[in-house]
Amino acid sequence: MTIKALIPVRSGSQRVKNKNIRPFAGSSLLEIKIKQMLRIPELDGVVVNSNDDEMLRLAKSLGAETVKRDEYFASSTVSINEVYYNLAQHFDADDMVFADVTNPLIKDKTIRDCVNLFYNNKEVDSVNTVNSVKMFLWQNGRPLNYSEDNKPRSQDLPEILAINSAINVLSRDTMLTYKRFVGEVPFLYTVDPVEGLDIDNQIDFDFAEFIYRRQLEEEK
Repeated sequence: MTIKALIPVRSGSQRVKNKNIRPFAGSSLLEIKIKQMLRIPELDGVVVNSNDDEMLRLAKSLGAETVKRDEYFASSTVSINEVYYNLAQHFDADDMVFADVTNPLIKDKTIRDCVNLFYNNKEVDSVNTVNSVKMFLWQNGRPLNYSEDNKPRSQDLPEILAINSAINVLSRDTMLTYKRFVGEVPFLYTVDPVEGLDIDNQIDFDFAEFIYRRQLEEEK
């Protein structure tokens, strides 16, 4: 069995322009993620799938394998399930660590733990990182996870987990079958909200860069 990292990136990010390759702590999100995955000993390789030639050139220069994605599967109109199916079709290993570049604070240990959990627990078909959400949530004008008549402290709210997309370990066949990176029997691996931070806007980008720089200083 072979397992490789799959790093999907595309051009045209809207909320944070060019976030995958714009300067980030003296590097870029894409470069950071490729280098991280290349140093994970459990992996047999790293595959970057993109429609963007500049990103593919960077990936190749760092030692990653590259797959050129058709523009249709990088558009803002295609369904994400179609994208997942297409990614799996053009992936050449049995299993994958699906990793977004927009989670730069995820730790090497977490990645390795998730891979080992996937192979050592035969009852699950995916391992997916999540973080706990302790917030007073509303939907359609009503509280979703508590009652205003008996309002709890935030730490006593029910345990709700959010998929953060940082690390997802699954087989290629599972993604082809379900067109997603969460299996039918997932193991949800909880990380703290900072480690699992997914960059979605400029504030996220700035905060992640600040924390990433601080972590680099602490490692010196």
